Parts: sequence; structure tokens; C-alpha cells
Amino acid sequence: MSDKKLTMYDIDPMGEALFGDESLELEERIGLAMIEAAKHHEICFTRNTLPRAHMNCPKEQDHVWINFHGMELSYREDELVEKYPELKEEIRVRCERARAFRECLHNDPHTPMCHTMSKRGTGWAGTWGGHANPDFGRVVNIGTEGIRRLIAENAARHPESDWFYRACSYAMDALDILGERFHKLAVELAEKETDPKQKDRYEKAAKAFEVIPKKPAYDFTSGVLCFWMVFAFDDIDSPGRFDQYMFRTYALSDDREEVLDVLDRLWEEFHDTRTWNLCLSGSDDEWNDQTNPLTFDILKIAAEKKYQTPNITLRVHRNTPEKLWKAAADTLATGIGMPALYNDECVCPALEDVGIPPCDSHQYCMNGCNQIDIMGKSHMGLEDGMVTFSRVLEYALNNGKSYFTDEKEHIQESIPTGDARKFTSYEQLEQAYMKQLEFVTYQICMNANSMQQRRATYAPNPYRSCLIEGCLEKGIDYRNGGPLYGHGQIRAEAMSDAGDSLYAVKKLVFEEKKYTMDQLLDALQANWQGYEEMRQEFAACDKFGNDIEEVDEITAKIVNRFFTVLKRTRTYRGGVYMGGCSPFDGAAEHGRATAALPNGRFEHDPLIADAIGAVPGCDTCGPTALLNSAMRYHHNDSGSGFILQVKYDKAVFNTPKGKESFIQMAKTYFAGGGQQYTVSVVSQEELLDAQKNPDAHRDLIVRVGGYSDYFVDLEKGLQDNVIKRSTL
Repeated sequence: MSDKKLTMYDIDPMGEALFGDESLELEERIGLAMIEAAKHHEICFTRNTLPRAHMNCPKEQDHVWINFHGMELSYREDELVEKYPELKEEIRVRCERARAFRECLHNDPHTPMCHTMSKRGTGWAGTWGGHANPDFGRVVNIGTEGIRRLIAENAARHPESDWFYRACSYAMDALDILGERFHKLAVELAEKETDPKQKDRYEKAAKAFEVIPKKPAYDFTSGVLCFWMVFAFDDIDSPGRFDQYMFRTYALSDDREEVLDVLDRLWEEFHDTRTWNLCLSGSDDEWNDQTNPLTFDILKIAAEKKYQTPNITLRVHRNTPEKLWKAAADTLATGIGMPALYNDECVCPALEDVGIPPCDSHQYCMNGCNQIDIMGKSHMGLEDGMVTFSRVLEYALNNGKSYFTDEKEHIQESIPTGDARKFTSYEQLEQAYMKQLEFVTYQICMNANSMQQRRATYAPNPYRSCLIEGCLEKGIDYRNGGPLYGHGQIRAEAMSDAGDSLYAVKKLVFEEKKYTMDQLLDALQANWQGYEEMRQEFAACDKFGNDIEEVDEITAKIVNRFFTVLKRTRTYRGGVYMGGCSPFDGAAEHGRATAALPNGRFEHDPLIADAIGAVPGCDTCGPTALLNSAMRYHHNDSGSGFILQVKYDKAVFNTPKGKESFIQMAKTYFAGGGQQYTVSVVSQEELLDAQKNPDAHRDLIVRVGGYSDYFVDLEKGLQDNVIKRSTL
């Protein structure tokens, strides 16, 4: 029995590295903590025989939890003291330091006004670290030895940042340690395994980890093993342009059966971990198509598996081959809602407009639902905030206040822009709306910047700095302006709700003079109770999504003002903000936070527009009208996902004519300047039955916001949103 004295390192090796010597720079301490994680944390080969390092805590030490991605820390002080009473004082000091560190990073940086806006559903800013697209292919294709050469070359140019480069070297040490541990584990498992197929997989893994991650992967199996290890170490996010950076190893593989086997296992792993966005194909800066055989293999396996994840995005352009269009239609026909289609002809110019040159704009990919990033070159696709356009209209109608009938008083949430009861022209209302929109958007950006600064200060990540171009070259962390591009993205929601409402006021109050502003505001504040005939008239006004120029132009105008405010606002990371529309699963929640509106909606109604199209059920003039309305936006001003949700009837889509019609409609939309086209292939009857009998439809998938999910797992408000979308 050992009489070695127990130390804090024995019970908390990561924390000892992070807090043990605070004379070191934080980046260095985080790098050293990564080494300890690689040494001590549980590793395994998953059920799919892929390497996974569980980067939360050692299996036997679940009283401590540290996550590098967001620098989340959790110490169960009482449990630690009970288990290790001899270290009571050391544990107390460690927990105090951890709490202080956590408070510095996570204390609410919002101004009181922005905090109220967030609480009331007007928008949010900087509440999380966001998604990212590091270049995982850098490890697969040049290995940690290649990355170490980059570290050494750039460290020689920036001796003043020697601590930063030491931190990056520590991160590579962590990967090498993991590789050695996985090699040892694979050898042990191969020796014990009796199943020939599984034994062969372990033997191949053992062989691969003699090489990876230090040196480049030599075939697709070793490439996938290397990718999954570094991807999982990064906390399971978005693979990015997987068919591009993995194609070298794919092309080196002669055994077709083995390639398909490892791709199948990887797909199961993607599904098990809820991996986010995987981007396929695209163009280079000469508009050459970048589709390859791996692109088609991925679409085929997605169609076979019929999972809702990963969220597949397909980039198309003027030279996309017809074979790929047809493969996309075949995959969509399975009902998984993927791939989502993105138009290079729109996205690349939008990125170039904010200073990203064509050589890099054509490297874009999506992360999360559909936020746009430059693969391995940026830190910008992370959803810095969101603005709800319908709530902004409340402010314009109520002089910066929000009004709910179940509250006793108005609450001043935004700037005063005048008493709407005294407005004598539509132009005054529109001007008030624009001022409110500008103010709210700017507030969201400023509070997002505050959170960006906190993360740069307290949550650097030397691991990602090794995988994103610009960081090593500058000697600056990826969260602090190191990447080549540090733009930001603010989402919009309920745009057509606001546009429809403004148009209704313009028509019935100021043009036809059928009602006064006093009457309208009284009706809204009463939640239309006692004003049903009046509500019906406002609800019957023309709506966005029907190719009616005046209402479409009003909606486009307010969105364009949003884009303008964003582009003139700087991010902390060193870029400008861009806008998009990707509400994820929050549409129903934000609808419930909105009061009655002049488009005829009641307060707290969860049904609002969850994309750039019409309010669900309000596009009644057919698909061509919907696309024409959507094309009136300036899509080239949107540097983030600008989502158009469309729904196709399953019986119609799943015919040769139906698929060809889809392809031609998507091409027409993109030729007219559309950015993104997202499809749900469903049966309306099936949706209605699934709402009543969920157990009979557990595998029914639809598009929500910018991603696919199982219909029966959605809250009823979102289910209603999908059901009420018009079917093409």
C-alpha cells in the first residue's frame, strides 16, 4: 500500500494545470490542462469503432467538470471535501478560484435596456460561444508534425508571443498523447476480440495510430479515425467541407468495401452525437465545380440512413452538374429535409462585399443550422444575436414601450419615437419603426461585443488556434482576432409579420382612412377583444408571399435597413456584422412574447414567420408568387443563412416530374438572386395524424428554422407552423 501523500493534482489534474501556477498566461495554462485531459480522461472506441475521448472528466472523478470549448467549470465542493477531507483547505481555495473565473466569464454583460429586451423576447445577444468550423483536415492531411512546423516558423517571427506558441504546442502534445493512448487501446482490444470483423477493425485502428495524428493519414480509414478523434476533442460541432478536405484520403483507398464500411460507421457516429452542419460541393474562385465521388457517397448514405442529422448543406452554382442536382432531389425525396441548398452566386458576392476575397469566399461552409463561415479561416458563423421584427413594431406603435393586456403598466424598453396616436402619415410610422429597428439592432451588437470581449479574455482556445488560419501567423488566439476574418452575424425573425402589419396600417389607416390610429391602438391594447370585425379587415389585407409589390417592398425595405445597420457596426473580433434569418427552434417562443399586431394576430400567438417567406398560411397565390416575393429581398446583403422554407407534397415530389419540377424551381429562384432553398417533403395528412398519434410517426422529419428534426419532438407551436405552411 502506497503512503504517498494525496495532492490536488491526484484529484483534479486539469484544475491543477489551470489554476496551479497563475503566473503563466491563461493560454498556456489551458494548453497544459489539455495535456492533463489527454492523459487522464476516459477514452474508448465507440460502438462504431471510432475513437472518442470523453472530455468532461475522468470516469472516477465526476465531481469535477471542465469543458474547453466554452471554458465551463463545475466543482462539487461538498462532495470533494467529503471524499478527500485531508485536502479541505486546498479544495476550498480551488473552488473559490473556479467560481471567480466562471463569474468573470459568465456574468451578464448586458445593459439594463438590452437585458429587458432579451427577457421580453425582442432579441438576444452573445449568450453563448457559438458554432465554429476549424480545419480538421489540417491534422488529417499534414499531421501534428506539420502543424508544429507552422508553430515554429511563426514563433520565430513573433518572439514577443512565445507564450501563445507554447500553448499551441501543448495542444498538439495533447493530440499526440491521445493518439498514443488510442494505439495502445486498439492493440489491447484487437488481442481480446474474437469476432473476425471487429478484430480487423481494431487491427486497422492500431496500425493507423502508429501514424496518426503525428503524420498525415494514408487512407480513408486512417483519415476518418484521425478526423473523429480531433473532431470529438473539439466538442462535436460542424464538420464543414468534409468532402473536400477528406477527399485526399478517400482517393488513396483501393478497397471500396472498406471505404463504405467506415463511412457507414462515421454516419452512425454523427447521428449518435447530434453532429451539426456538413457542407458538400461548391465552386472555386474560377467557378470550377468541386463535386467529387465522396460527395455522392455522402448523399447516398444520408438517403439510406434517413437520419435528421448531420445537417447537410449542398452548395450549387452555374456549373453544378445535373447528376448532382438529381442526387440532391433523390435524397430530399426520402423526407429527411436535406440537403439544404445554398447558392454560391449569391453567398460569395455577399462575403466579398465585406472584404473577403474570392479565393476565400468560395471556401465558405455552414455551421450549426446554417450560419456561414470560411472553412478554417474565420470565427464569424456563430450567431451573435437575434432581433424580432414584430417586437420592434410594438415599440414603434407604443413609443418604445411594450403593451400586454395582462400587465398593469407599460414598460419602457426602448427609445421614445413619438406618440403613434398623433401620427398623421404612414411615413411617420415607418420612420419610427426604422429608428426603433436601428436602436435595437445596435444595442444587440454592442452587447454581443461585450460578450465577445469576455470570451477573448477568459476563454482562449489554443487548440482551435492551431486549426484556423491567421492565428499562428499573427500569434493571436482564435477568439481575440486571430483568424483571417472576424465578422459577426445577427439573425432576424418575424420579418413578414412586421411587413404585413405595416402595410395594413398604411392601407386602412392612412390611405383609405377607414380607421384612426387611436382606434387601432385601442384594439391592439385590447388584444382585438371587442374589435373582431375590425381585426378581420386588417387580417384580410394583402400579405407578403403573394407577389404583391407594395407589401413585398415594405418588408424588403425594413430588412435592408437592418442589413445596413449591421454592416456599419464593428465586431470586437475585428470585422463587421452581417444579417440572416435562421430562427432555429425559437419561433413559437418569440411569437408568444409578441403582443397583438395590425396583421390581425392575437397576442401570445406562437405562429410567426420562422424564415424569410410568408407567415405560415398567408401565401395563397402559389409557389411562383412566393418565390417572387422572396426575391424582392436583397439576398446579396445577407452574409448569414437567409432561409426560405418550402413544403412539397410527398406524392407529387416522389415522381420523375415532381423532382424535375423541384430542380427547375430551385434553379429559377437562384437565378433570380435567392440565397438558400430548404425543402420538407411530407404529406399533409401524415402531419395532422402525427400531431394526434405521435407514436405512429416517430421517424417523420421536417425542416424547422434552418435544420431538420423529428416532427413529433417539436412543441405544438412549431408543429402548427409546419402544418400551416403552404404546400407546393
